[in-house]
Amino acid sequence: MRMDEPIIDSEAIHEPRLWRDDGWTARVVENDDDEGWAVEMIKDGEPEPALVGPWTMGRDKKNPKPLDGAAFIALVKTAAEVLRRHEQQAHAALHRSVTVEGASGRVTVRLDIVADDDDPFATLTAVDAVGDEIARFKVDARYRLDAKSASAWVDGGFQRPE
Repeated sequence: MRMDEPIIDSEAIHEPRLWRDDGWTARVVENDDDEGWAVEMIKDGEPEPALVGPWTMGRDKKNPKPLDGAAFIALVKTAAEVLRRHEQQAHAALHRSVTVEGASGRVTVRLDIVADDDDPFATLTAVDAVGDEIARFKVDARYRLDAKSASAWVDGGFQRPE
């Protein structure tokens, strides 16, 4: 198997340097940055590891400590958390929201960016306190949403932003 191919295999493997189970693969590899060992965690179907970290040396101080069930469970938990945080960060970068006070009460202004390679754009939406949409416009993906721009848009009567 080539290193750049995604691992897709539902059959469990429990070997000292390769542990595959529950949609994850842990592989102990030589650490290129050090003289020690590293472990990489790869989610089934993904081409790149979700997590790469140092791995403990064995008693002989030459070979890696073998993988076991407890270590695998801890590695899966850590790698899944890394992926979850990455997804949250990506979502936050593409979806912003600011709530401001307008003449008729609280208004939540949302900016949802569509990161299309050819034609990126964003949708600017205003929603009142009960969740009814007040206004919606397609805007440039570089539109900057903050409390000041949201207030100006609300106070200006939800005119098409420039």
